[in-house]
Amino acid sequence: MKQIFFLIVMLAGMVLAGCTAPELSLKAGDAAPNFTLQSDDGRAVSLSDYKGKQPVVLYFYPQDETPGCTTEACAFRDAFAEFKAAGAEVLGVSVDDAASHQKFRQKEKLNFTLLSDTDKKVSKAYGVLTGMGYADRITFIIDKDGRIKKIYPKVDPSSHIAEVLAAVKSN
Repeated sequence: MKQIFFLIVMLAGMVLAGCTAPELSLKAGDAAPNFTLQSDDGRAVSLSDYKGKQPVVLYFYPQDETPGCTTEACAFRDAFAEFKAAGAEVLGVSVDDAASHQKFRQKEKLNFTLLSDTDKKVSKAYGVLTGMGYADRITFIIDKDGRIKKIYPKVDPSSHIAEVLAAVKSN
């Protein structure tokens, strides 16, 4: 029921407000905005924790336990060992709180960290916040120097991960 309600609200809001996907102000080569967010297990996680160490796949998604978000999260879960073998960390970000992330992570047996952007500052900094107050489905590959290597603004949750993994491996 939550999923249907979410889809109806998103579609109705976009139609009524004339909303489109957010316009990205960041581009490949830019320094990735640093942040510190609470993880699903209560830790404070900063992008700077990875600087100089490893690339980060930072993927934004609208909401826990909705169809597209679950498909995408499970695809990252299934490919996580390959991302780790390529030396990359995967971080998922939405505006849901840590308790929601923890439930989502446990239910779907996710093996990577989910971060809570409840005040929406990080989603705004990355230019992914929609007019409805959710993060749009956009993925950033951030190199170990903290620069944006690649941005995927149009994401198909079922096939997107293979493309991201290929880009991470090519680095």
